[in-house]
Amino acid sequence: MLVEYPISGRGAAEISASVERAVAAGDLLPGQPLPPMRELARRLEVNPNTVAAAYRVLRERGVIETAGRRGSRVRAKPATTGREELRVDVPDGVRDLSAGNPDPALLPALAGVFAEAAAQADREPVLYGADPEEPGLVRQARAELAADGVPDGPLAVTSGSLDAIERVLAAHLRPGDAVAVEDPGWGSLLDLIPALGLRTVPVGVDDDGPLPDDVRAALDAGARALIVTDRAQNPTGAVLSAPRARALRAILAGHPDLLLIEDDHGHRIVDLPLSPLAGTTRSWAFVRSAAKAYGPDLRLAVLTGDPVTLDRVRGRQRLGPGWVSRLTQRAVARLWSGGAVDTRAVAARYAERREALIGALAERGVAAHGRSGLNVWVPVPDETGAVARLLHAGWAVAPGARFRLSAPPGIRVTVADLSPDEAPAVADAIADALRSSPRRHLV
Repeated sequence: MLVEYPISGRGAAEISASVERAVAAGDLLPGQPLPPMRELARRLEVNPNTVAAAYRVLRERGVIETAGRRGSRVRAKPATTGREELRVDVPDGVRDLSAGNPDPALLPALAGVFAEAAAQADREPVLYGADPEEPGLVRQARAELAADGVPDGPLAVTSGSLDAIERVLAAHLRPGDAVAVEDPGWGSLLDLIPALGLRTVPVGVDDDGPLPDDVRAALDAGARALIVTDRAQNPTGAVLSAPRARALRAILAGHPDLLLIEDDHGHRIVDLPLSPLAGTTRSWAFVRSAAKAYGPDLRLAVLTGDPVTLDRVRGRQRLGPGWVSRLTQRAVARLWSGGAVDTRAVAARYAERREALIGALAERGVAAHGRSGLNVWVPVPDETGAVARLLHAGWAVAPGARFRLSAPPGIRVTVADLSPDEAPAVADAIADALRSSPRRHLV
């Protein structure tokens, strides 16, 4: 049955806006077909080329997809229905373990480093035409990247990891191209890809990173890009191990034209070594952000990669925001080089909290994952029921639907500020919630 919503408009922009409003309002549902272009053109009394242009805009925005003779339909997860809408409303008196934030108590004080950066700015104002990257930050970043085995390459500074990834994807891909992504994976990234008009291809993940067979299948099927989280994978806590990295490099060697993007947002909160894939393909990018170690509001990431990729990213950045505040860059450079954070101690605190919850769950027969980072992933048979029962018990956790494409259901528990003493109570609540489910998901 074709769509009954009355699409309106005379121009392509009006028609596409009408469809997008309907999707956002729920009048057009995911999977619902749109009228054939010629039929809609007759209804609206416009040229079929106008409708074709409107549908093209909607595809590029990730709102609809077209499958040849089967026509166009609303995407199963359109860009206008972001995963952020799946957040849990946390009532008063309920402990929030859903947000994915670092522990504020483990973040450094920022007043001093910003005061020093501001004093330098008073002496040496940054004006139009100045270098977009702060030399001190570049030196520090290059030294640490080299120490971690990341190949030497040009460097840029972006407004966080997602900004860097978006710019790299836009520099290489066109609407309709396929991107292989971890499943489960970062919800914001899973929203971004269709919003750019790209297609997501799910790749399974275990504790050691992306599964080689899934990566091989995705690339053989035509995926033009692969995005990998090296450490503190969100939501599972996976870490790309050295053996897994060797297996993936062997696969990537057969796809030299692939765009490879690595996200190391776990830098300085994870005490496990980095096993980078960078440099295996001609086009590559490696992103390292400051958010988890120093605070999400800093909005800063360092990006390196092959010369062509970095040239395209920096060129487009110059036409938009121009540069990331050098004041902020100077502050982060001081944080990185000044020992403001005892990174070993921070990583150890997060590890203690993860291991306390995973151990308590294991004692109750519940499987969980979390080798690194701020979160623990618990497979469950019924996400909605588990989230609701835990909320009733006084604990808010994130539904796995925020992070999944085709992976089995689960819940994400943020342990960043969960003390080891609290772990047994959370584990009891999770075990009780699973016992109330139709099928228990136990070890």
